[in-house]
Amino acid sequence: MNGTSNTCNSSDITWPPLLRLGFYAYSGVLLVLGLLLNGLALWVFLCRMQQWTETRIYMSNLAVADLCLLCALPFVLHSLQDTSDTPLCQLSQGIYLTNRYMSISLVMAIAVDRYVAVRHPLRARWLRSPRQAAAVCVVLWVLVVSSLVARWLLGMQEGGFCFRSSRHNFNSVAISLLGFYLPLAVVVFCSLKVLTALAQRPPADVEQAEATSKAARMVWANLVVFVVCFLPLHVALTVRVAVGLHACGLLKTLNHVLYITSKLSDANCCLDAICYYYMAKEFQEASALAAPPSAKAHKSQDSLCVTLT
Repeated sequence: MNGTSNTCNSSDITWPPLLRLGFYAYSGVLLVLGLLLNGLALWVFLCRMQQWTETRIYMSNLAVADLCLLCALPFVLHSLQDTSDTPLCQLSQGIYLTNRYMSISLVMAIAVDRYVAVRHPLRARWLRSPRQAAAVCVVLWVLVVSSLVARWLLGMQEGGFCFRSSRHNFNSVAISLLGFYLPLAVVVFCSLKVLTALAQRPPADVEQAEATSKAARMVWANLVVFVVCFLPLHVALTVRVAVGLHACGLLKTLNHVLYITSKLSDANCCLDAICYYYMAKEFQEASALAAPPSAKAHKSQDSLCVTLT
């Protein structure tokens, strides 16, 4: 039994050369495209828009989180060849995981903000404000960074932290699972409530009917992107924890599945940037570089939902 456990513990992921090259190409495309899209988004948020709104604050933080995760991708690629726990690798994994779960947390915050705006428009007057949105972002950054510090300490107690899919401490993995399943429940609940409210809202004219339809498609798109990018990884991680070290053959397969689903979750960085163009009306207006920036205060797409009667 001990020999089996040690074999399982020491097994590292190996890939055929062609697949390894494919991972490099995939991550390279994500890196270039993600840096361009998120860099443009952050520039628009910081330089082209005239008013700080709740949506703008959340999405600016989301763009920063995605950019930081993308900057850690080269070290993830390097980990395919070198899995040693060097300080540089530990730092890059810390940045990578921090910003993955910060992205998840910010999507949850955006979903809650949208839910309050649509389902409780009267309370939204004092529940929603740019200052409160900034405070929420600060709290989320502190919580996510603190959880990753705890995970790092637990990982070091197990003998290592850096990009070792074959070695998972239960407590550290539980932190990751909680950091996804709780936001998942909140995002699904808020999104379905918003969609129900939009479906029940009788349109006054064709223009409002079209606005309601666009808002509903936006909510569906955000929900689908969130689930497709992050759910497979955490389902695989859940199964990996449940299996433990009792079935080496299945364990090696799960380690490969974990790596592939982790690469799928990285695509969220690019998909987030694409969604920026549809999540906020003011982003569409401000990103029209040919037109001069307007001093007029713009309503967000979420605020547009509130005005539908």
